[in-house]
Amino acid sequence: MKNPWMSMYLSAANRVANTARGHATAAIKREAAKNTRQLTQVWFDSLLPPAGRPRKSRKAK
Repeated sequence: MKNPWMSMYLSAANRVANTARGHATAAIKREAAKNTRQLTQVWFDSLLPPAGRPRKSRKAK
C-alpha cells in the first residue's frame, strides 16, 4: 500500500525542484542573450568605423 504522506511530500519536493530549475534556466538564458548582444556590439564596433556627427555645411556669406 502506498504511503499518502510520502506521496504528498515527494510531490511538493518535485514542485519546488522544478520551480527552482525553471528560474535557473531562465536566468542562464537571459545571461546568454545579454552576452551575445554585447559580443555582437563589440564586433560591430571593431569592424565598422564609428559614425561621427554630420558636418554642417558652410553657407556663403
